[in-house]
Amino acid sequence: MVGRDPREKGRVASPLELLLDLTFVVAISTSASQLAEMTSAGHVASAIGAFVLASFAICIAWINFSWFGSAFDTDDWLYRILTMVQMMGVVVFALGLPAMYRSVEEGHHLDLRLMVIGYVVMRIAIVFQWWRVARSAPQYRKVAHSHIRWTVFIQVAWVGLSFSGLPTLVMVPLFLMIGVFELLLPMITQGAADGIPWHPHHMAERFSLFAIITLGESVVGTVASSSGLLGGADGLTWTTNTVAVVIAGVGLTFGMWWVYFATPFGEVLQHRKRRGYLFGYGHIPLFIGTAGVGAGLHVAGLYLEHDSALNETTVVLAVAAPVALYVAMVYILHTLLFFSGGTFHAVLLGTTLAILAATVGMAALGAPMSVCLLLIMAAPFVTVVGYETIGHTHQGQMLAKLDEKAE
Repeated sequence: MVGRDPREKGRVASPLELLLDLTFVVAISTSASQLAEMTSAGHVASAIGAFVLASFAICIAWINFSWFGSAFDTDDWLYRILTMVQMMGVVVFALGLPAMYRSVEEGHHLDLRLMVIGYVVMRIAIVFQWWRVARSAPQYRKVAHSHIRWTVFIQVAWVGLSFSGLPTLVMVPLFLMIGVFELLLPMITQGAADGIPWHPHHMAERFSLFAIITLGESVVGTVASSSGLLGGADGLTWTTNTVAVVIAGVGLTFGMWWVYFATPFGEVLQHRKRRGYLFGYGHIPLFIGTAGVGAGLHVAGLYLEHDSALNETTVVLAVAAPVALYVAMVYILHTLLFFSGGTFHAVLLGTTLAILAATVGMAALGAPMSVCLLLIMAAPFVTVVGYETIGHTHQGQMLAKLDEKAE
């Protein structure tokens, strides 16, 4: 385990990485489902807090594995076995999500125990992987030992917190403090994630595949929303709301996919590798927004089935807000990586956010839910139209400038 070539031609995600991602699909789906049900019951603030907590933990675990794999994936029998152990940890973590959501809803104590046990399993595997690096690659021995020490330290802190029995008001700030250490881990151990031989195009592909996984929650949300609206024993009696939910759900998912893949993250990372830290952790709020859209669509379906304590404005906001977060984060990542924004991007983003805000306002004035969902669907296509007309030329000029600086 001496390190992969960061300039390796044709480096793509391995079948093992894709298999591991399936376990994270379960965790994301479980969390989004809990968010939708808890929100529909009227516990909006608590649901959002629990969802952000769960999403942070899911993303950190996935990023840690993916970044290590990009640098040191040997695909030998021991690497595969340890990856299987990590998959078991993700499943245990996912099983602990409902208990955490219930504890947040009750408000007395934050129950992280089963989630943290899952993390312990994952971290045992990753620590052993770093130990293999320390033995096999002298040039990365210092980084590996640093990762082992800090990973064990942070995990002990998580175990102590989760089994402490402290009230929620005390646990939340402690959770935030340990979470900051999680985010700083690459900088503490390897200097902004530049101390290991990770592959820019491989990492860009890994994050794009995870984006597709989280976008899948929008499809799940669409099915969950529309299935309860089907009429007749054979499900062939469709209402206006049913048609609107199907069109809006699929159209919104497709538009969000198009927006993400408008930016060639791999090419940019190749020139701006020092910004890998921003790229990686900048995706956490993006993934939160993506999965939140699926949960929002599920909330809309429950409302249309008259199984919700929310009013229409709040339901529309439950869909529009995560869309706004997602689109905004795509633009922020683009700006941070290119170190260039400009009027063009400001106009596109501003128009998108204006459409979403106007939709919430229309809902408050009594506009039909079907109309509101279709307007939300149209919001990401502002970026699509912008890039398919003049945006690609503008982006090509920025890439050319990066190439000139590299030369």
